[in-house]
Amino acid sequence: MLALCTIWQVKCLDVKRHQTLAVLNPFKAAEHDMMQDTDLAGPLVFCLAFGGSLMLCGKLQFGYIYGIGVVGCMAMYFLLNMMSLTGVSVGCVVSVLGYCLLPMVILSSSAVLLSLKGMIGIVLTVLAVVWCSFSSSKLFVSALSMENQQPLVAYPCGLVYGVFALLTVF
Repeated sequence: MLALCTIWQVKCLDVKRHQTLAVLNPFKAAEHDMMQDTDLAGPLVFCLAFGGSLMLCGKLQFGYIYGIGVVGCMAMYFLLNMMSLTGVSVGCVVSVLGYCLLPMVILSSSAVLLSLKGMIGIVLTVLAVVWCSFSSSKLFVSALSMENQQPLVAYPCGLVYGVFALLTVF
């Protein structure tokens, strides 16, 4: 029994590591079966880290983070179900959008040290939004087998992450 639990934990940690590395390196091809195992612990950790780093800047935004996250996930769920032939689960959408929040965590952590209201902040914010939307659209396209539709998926992802970026900057 203990060996089975250990194997299961190693498998779960391996899936989390692969999803995180897929976000950190958006130019690497994503595996189709990687997103079949929906993981909600990683997105929860990244949401808490995002809120915690905003709290270090003096912004208590946890309600906005979860509210925007829920509305964004539901909107992406309905949109992706209309666009894809196979359909997508809510868990997959939450997992992808949550894991791809990692660049926003990096951006909000950098806001602790420097102001994002100048030219450097604008450049960093745009880069973070592009990074998030490119990573999430790549994962959605590979999970749903939506060939040549990445720009169509990246636009609404960019809108969701743009709102998170506005929380970070202002």
